[in-house]
Amino acid sequence: MNTPSFKIFDTATPRIMVVDGSKVVRKMIEGVLRQELSSIEFIGCETAEEAKAALQSGSVNLVTMALRLPDMDGLELAKYIREHTPQAYIPIIVVSGDVQERLETRSITDDVTDYFDKSLGFSALASFIKGYVAPESEAGCEVLYVEDSRVVAMATRRMLEKHGLKVIHATCVEDAVAHLETMMAQGRIPGPDIVLTDVYLKGDLTGKDLLQSIRNTFGYPKGLLPALVMTGDANLANQTDLLRAGANDLVQKPIEERLLVTKLLFQLRVGRQMRAKLQNQ
Repeated sequence: MNTPSFKIFDTATPRIMVVDGSKVVRKMIEGVLRQELSSIEFIGCETAEEAKAALQSGSVNLVTMALRLPDMDGLELAKYIREHTPQAYIPIIVVSGDVQERLETRSITDDVTDYFDKSLGFSALASFIKGYVAPESEAGCEVLYVEDSRVVAMATRRMLEKHGLKVIHATCVEDAVAHLETMMAQGRIPGPDIVLTDVYLKGDLTGKDLLQSIRNTFGYPKGLLPALVMTGDANLANQTDLLRAGANDLVQKPIEERLLVTKLLFQLRVGRQMRAKLQNQ
């Protein structure tokens, strides 16, 4: 999907709207959000009509919504928000239990900024939302970054290092695989905390080949070693192939810094939680 640019929130008290037909779900999300963020104004809406009315009473900084609402499809509401709030870009996060399927079929429209898999839980959702309204660094985490353009790599590396991330840069898939092999030989499994790769790279192998190597040759599941793929390919079938090959998520080019960093930090947090669970088993 296209990656629009939007400003970092300039308010100390972000207004967050949650649209979900379940009162219990709205209360749960509000509870975990208040634990994650020191100060928010929470706007809970049961229906799309309530959300529309709330938007008339004042601007909001972020909207999360279920896809199935009592009176309207969530994607229709997202379209309405885009058409009726042109003066400011509002991040819209779809919360759904079938995100992976919708990602693979590319059935989420460009009106949606991002998507969240409900199965990850409310605490993870709160962390995800916090990544938009009050992002924190994951200082010390290691990113294996695969990019063949040194100019692009330098700019992206500086971007990531601003957030306290350690970047290991590989110019091709072969070098990235060699790094993972070295880490495994040293007993550092998986080694990096996340892989960030372009799709089309110099050499015989592509980003898709790297994904298949990570998931099949090394056997690292998505939770143990998340992989974020940057692509300028708008072909839906090709995007689906990347997700099925093992990408946790995609970032559409041209890259918007805030969206890339938000997705990267979120995958790092989820990966850390998954590794902790594996260690406790």
